[in-house]
Amino acid sequence: MFEQLGLIGCGLMGGSFALALKKAGLVKRVVGYSKSPTTTARALQMGVIDVEAPSALLAAAGADIVLLAVPVGATEATLKSIKHLVTPQMLIMDVGSTKTDVVQAARDALGSRICSFVPAHPNTGKEVAGVAHADEHLYRGAKVILTPTERTLTSHLHKAEALWKALGCDVRIMSPETHDAAFAAISHLPHMLAFAMMQSVMRQDQADAFLALAGPGFRDFTRIAASEPKMWRDILLANKTEVLAQTQHFKQAMQAFEQVLLTDDAQALEDMITLASAARTQCRFNPPTTASAA
Repeated sequence: MFEQLGLIGCGLMGGSFALALKKAGLVKRVVGYSKSPTTTARALQMGVIDVEAPSALLAAAGADIVLLAVPVGATEATLKSIKHLVTPQMLIMDVGSTKTDVVQAARDALGSRICSFVPAHPNTGKEVAGVAHADEHLYRGAKVILTPTERTLTSHLHKAEALWKALGCDVRIMSPETHDAAFAAISHLPHMLAFAMMQSVMRQDQADAFLALAGPGFRDFTRIAASEPKMWRDILLANKTEVLAQTQHFKQAMQAFEQVLLTDDAQALEDMITLASAARTQCRFNPPTTASAA
């Protein structure tokens, strides 16, 4: 049980976290701040937070747990703004979809106080953003990856792990570098491909006619193209080295398919499809969701 959550960023992810903690009886009081006063006011009205704070600093004041639910590019500035209130007893987490840059931002902003920081990535979300869509069940069943720094207190890591598990999450622990490489492959590049697929169709003269014929396969493949643009701009730029490495693997795979089509090699084409089909069949995923997980 935490006495007070300092919530910095009261949108979908932050708001859902606060609601989940309240539902589980894990926090007594939530003090929230958002850059947009309208968002903070709405969060108060919905019962997501109990008290409005006029700044990130005052949201963190008196808190024994702080969650940063801000764009990854705002991590360093946000941590700097609360630095002098950070104590070894305070647990600080984020919900960013990239981790190497977040960890470096925390090093630069917090210095020795980084011992209180446990970087976290809950792999869940929705295509719609904003506190109005906050959901106390958003995190249930989600994978949450923790990427502790070399100075993160072991006690804080254990506390963070226990908290996410209490919310019904599947918790994994790995290095920031491993995290970013993995998510470039299974999330960031797939989102970029969905964006590119939509663009490739829309640029054709008969785009509207083609889309009118789209069935479940196209809808499923391109669903994530409806994700929030600014958030995905930041994610792709933050993890561009790993994403570009994955584009090379994808290009090689596409070139292999193009080659068997050019040579009318039916057996090779069938073998390649069979290999992919078998691999996909053997995968075990979380239960289906309408969320856009990063």
